[in-house]
Amino acid sequence: MGYPPEPPEPDDDEGRRRERDTEPIARDRPGQGGGDDPSSPYGRDSGGYPAAGGGGDGYPDEPVERTTWVYDQETDFISEEELAGLRAEAGTPLATRRVLPLEDEPSTLVARYLFPTERYRGEWKRHWIHLTTPILVGVIATFVLGYLSGFLAGRDSGALTTAAVLLWFGIMGWVAWKIADWWYDRFILTNKRVMVVNGIITRKVAMMPLTRVTDMKYEQSPTGRALNYGTFVLESAGQEQALREIKNLPNPNELYLRVVEEMYEPQAVEARLGKEADEAKSDDGA
Repeated sequence: MGYPPEPPEPDDDEGRRRERDTEPIARDRPGQGGGDDPSSPYGRDSGGYPAAGGGGDGYPDEPVERTTWVYDQETDFISEEELAGLRAEAGTPLATRRVLPLEDEPSTLVARYLFPTERYRGEWKRHWIHLTTPILVGVIATFVLGYLSGFLAGRDSGALTTAAVLLWFGIMGWVAWKIADWWYDRFILTNKRVMVVNGIITRKVAMMPLTRVTDMKYEQSPTGRALNYGTFVLESAGQEQALREIKNLPNPNELYLRVVEEMYEPQAVEARLGKEADEAKSDDGA
């Protein structure tokens, strides 16, 4: 009767590594108190495994193989090319927006509405899309009334020409009023509340404490996504509030992160501001 053939030599790296990483261990006999005593025949070796033993207690006399799993740097390492595929370039839709630095001081327009114990977090004018209607009206009025006044002037209609010019001045005055109203219209965030301040002659101030905000969302139309503006909706426990919907706010994702962080992680905001202040002082000292 012939002997069984010898196992073939491993011809791959996995087989050689598995053969290299196996070592014999032995089982301890039950009921023996060898412990960690090296002099005991049933003690434990320096690696914490039972020492060799044998006998008729049901345990094999031959050692048992133990497989050690080893991290293979060559096969498990992520290359720089693979990491590059996971990184999103700045400006791409997959890129994560970072929270922009906070302004240091409020403008004179906003400072009068803040009390000393609250901390200013930022102010925002509405997106320029808010001026679309006034600008379009002004452009159309300029072309139409300009053509009309020239046409009437050629027919020696002085009164009608003057009326057309005065009408154009009236429309452009209305456009300028809308632009000024847009400039003074601010959305304000502090560590205690959100506010909207608007109006030139009649000032309106609406506010809501952050502790009262139970739900907040922002909506973006396809145009809003393309031009980066949106509408914020704030809910406050089903009650009527002075500040609920704010339209045409710029950078809605950035603003959303600001408000949510201020509501749920105020300590993180304080820590970041403290770090930025320390860095600014070190730069000034240098």
